[in-house]
This record gives sequence, C-alpha cells and structure tokens, in this order.
Amino acid sequence: MDKRNRAILFRTRLSQALEARGQTQSGLARAVGVDRSTVSQLLNEETTRLPNAHVVAECASVLGVSGDWLLGLSDLREQAADVLAGSMQVSQAERSHFDEQIFAWQREAAGYKIRHVPATLPDMLKTEAMLRWEYAPYLGRTTDQAIGASRDRLDLLREEMSDFEIAMPLFTVDSFATATGYYRGLPDEVRRGQIDYMLELHAQLYPSLRVHLFDARRLWSSGLTVFGPLIGVVYLGQHNLVFRDRERVRNLADHFDGLVREASVSARDWPRHIQALSASSP
Repeated sequence: MDKRNRAILFRTRLSQALEARGQTQSGLARAVGVDRSTVSQLLNEETTRLPNAHVVAECASVLGVSGDWLLGLSDLREQAADVLAGSMQVSQAERSHFDEQIFAWQREAAGYKIRHVPATLPDMLKTEAMLRWEYAPYLGRTTDQAIGASRDRLDLLREEMSDFEIAMPLFTVDSFATATGYYRGLPDEVRRGQIDYMLELHAQLYPSLRVHLFDARRLWSSGLTVFGPLIGVVYLGQHNLVFRDRERVRNLADHFDGLVREASVSARDWPRHIQALSASSP
C-alpha cells in the first residue's frame, strides 16, 4: 500500500474509532498530548500526512483499538490483549454444568465434524446404569443431568447434524472391559450391558460415529474436544481451556488427526476389539 492510500485508510479508521468511542478531536488531542490542530490535520481529507509511531500508539490506546488496525496492517480492530482474551477462556468444569456446556458447544458446531478425546468412556456412549455407577459419588441432580445431557448429545448425532470422531487410549477400554483401575468395582452386569450398548451404537451410527483406539505408550493425549473449526477445548479436570482462534483450534485438530493416523485399532475394528476383551475377561 502506498503512503497516500495508507493515509486515507488511517484517516477513515481514526474517524470510525472516534465516533465509536464518542470521543471529540479536542478530547483525543488532550489525551494523546498533541495540539488539536495535529488531530485536525490527520482527519483532513486533503492531507496525506501520517503521524509518527508514538502518536499512532497513543491514539490506539486512547480509542481502545489496535495501532496496526489504524495503519491498515491488520483487520483486527481489537488490541492484542483483547484478542488474546477473546481467543482463550478458562471456564469452570463442575460436572453437571460441564456436560451442559459441551452440549451447547456441540449445537454451535452443528454440521461440522467433532473430534473428541475423552478422559474415560464418552458419556454419550454410556448406558444409564453406567452413568449412575460413575456419577454415584456426586450428590444432587448431577447424575440425572449427566444422563439427560448424554442423551441430548446422542440425539443430536442421530439427527446427522455432525460427524463425531472419538480417539481413546487402549488402556481405557482395557481397564473398562476387565473392571480394573478406574473401573474397579464396576458390576459385571453393568459392564456387559455397556459393551452391548456400544456395539449397538456402532451398528446404528457408523460411519457418522467413529471410535479409534491408540496406544498411549506411543502417543499420549489429554482430554480434548475440537468442535469443527470453531472451538477447541482442553480438559484440565475442574477447569477447561477454551480456544476460539482458528490457528489454535487447527493445532488441536491436527493433534487429534495424528492420534487417528497412528491408531492401533481402527474405527471399523474397534467392535471386534471390545468383544474379544469381553470374551476373555472373567
């Protein structure tokens, strides 16, 4: 962009920012520490003058916009701190509200593929008996809320509004099938009913629903969900890290796709895997 065009764009954006802020030329001049005539010249349609870096920075600070935006170097109007704050959030992850929030994100991403690495078996694939066993330590309405949320998410998948792809570590499925580790104490009838239910869902929903199993000794992942190109969420336990900028969401999607490429058990083969585990378990 030549100097004249950049000066025109600067003048236009400075005028827009003044109007949006409800700021006068005199008020801007006082805040920046320059004469009113300096601001008038910058806004004069007959001039091609560009201010020095200090004046640009002060104008941007006073008006709450980015200096790069004023100069036409960026289309992001917000200051860097505001862009960062908008692109990443930390939210509470209380379990019942957490499930409702995930459903809201899934609705927002309707029509896009959703990629999910769960911390345990995914709630949306669990039977009611399994959910009640797992949520038993939580009091109040949490269990019923979790059941409702998981059913809502599954119904949304059945509406074919989104493809849902899941990548789980092998040890999660192995410990579930043998009722060891995290699943120690899981009643046998609940475990076998859960296996039958997952096989039924695979038969009903594949390939819209795809489950891959990866070896965590070769590749490791924290729990995360990528809602199309819109939202990426990393689960920390009591909190979530929520990203909305395209680059970070794309990075999380690439990470997930790497898990799928290196999966030890493919989405087509995973029913046979859990059937074999079930047959060999006591």
